[in-house]
Amino acid sequence: MEFSHTSVLLSESIEQLSIKPQGIYVDGTLGGGGHSYHICERMSSGGKLIGIDQDENAIKAASTRLAPFEHLVTIVRSNYESCPKILDDLGIDKIDGILLDLGVSSHQLDTIERGFSYREDAPLDMRMDQSMSLTAKDIVNDYSESELFHIIKNYGEDAFAKNIAKHIVMAREKKPIETTFELVDVIKAAIPAKVRAGKGHPAKQTFQAIRIELNRELEVLTNTLDQIVDRLNPGGRICIITFHSLEDRIVKQAFKRYENPCTCPANFPVCVCGNKPKGKVVTRKPILPSEEEILSNSRAKSAKLRVFEHE
Repeated sequence: MEFSHTSVLLSESIEQLSIKPQGIYVDGTLGGGGHSYHICERMSSGGKLIGIDQDENAIKAASTRLAPFEHLVTIVRSNYESCPKILDDLGIDKIDGILLDLGVSSHQLDTIERGFSYREDAPLDMRMDQSMSLTAKDIVNDYSESELFHIIKNYGEDAFAKNIAKHIVMAREKKPIETTFELVDVIKAAIPAKVRAGKGHPAKQTFQAIRIELNRELEVLTNTLDQIVDRLNPGGRICIITFHSLEDRIVKQAFKRYENPCTCPANFPVCVCGNKPKGKVVTRKPILPSEEEILSNSRAKSAKLRVFEHE
């Protein structure tokens, strides 16, 4: 299917990047190239954009969309955790900004056979990088009950995690759970009817948990932030759009630590730990989508943009 994705918080994130015409920028979650197109529009011939994405379909779509700016753009198929190595390979030491638009793209959700959606029946896949061998089906059928409980509890924040894990193990003893709807039925059976009748789809949190585990989403974010922020030039900015509380908490805490890294006890009269601030938090509170954006794109509803500027 045609690659379709509406960039969330587009004008806000482009504004916050504070783009220099001859700067060097990284779009670590390139997608269809929506944000990158607008970054390139603000750059001159001396500028450079490095676009990174692990999804082959996204790479193809972005390459087409960004063709008018091919003299500015280098596109790499990889996970953004490889950003430091990619910059090294390109001979780039410092950059002027990086944008990360986390979460699942509309294209991934709407391409039924990718298995991300609990609203469509498809093979249990959920791979953002389709070259991976491990799939959601492997997690559902091979993880122990204890492992399933922990990922559903920690990554899905589901109050019924223990019962869902138990029901998954019971169901797969009869036959492997192979499709999204088979998993949805198991989840529904594990949740009381009065809870299922409440707002939201009963499988939403479990699907989120499995997707996060499979694609190592929180691990990649946590492991990469420190390396990325250290590649920023003075005045360079990192802009991150998150879509759930787990991601947002990691970003918020990291930015706070970059601004105030002191580990001395509060009663110490002077700092002796020697940790120096890396810069300042630009967004004391996250930037949220407007009502107009939410009305035109319901998937923007949970988006939050946080920004940090290197000193």
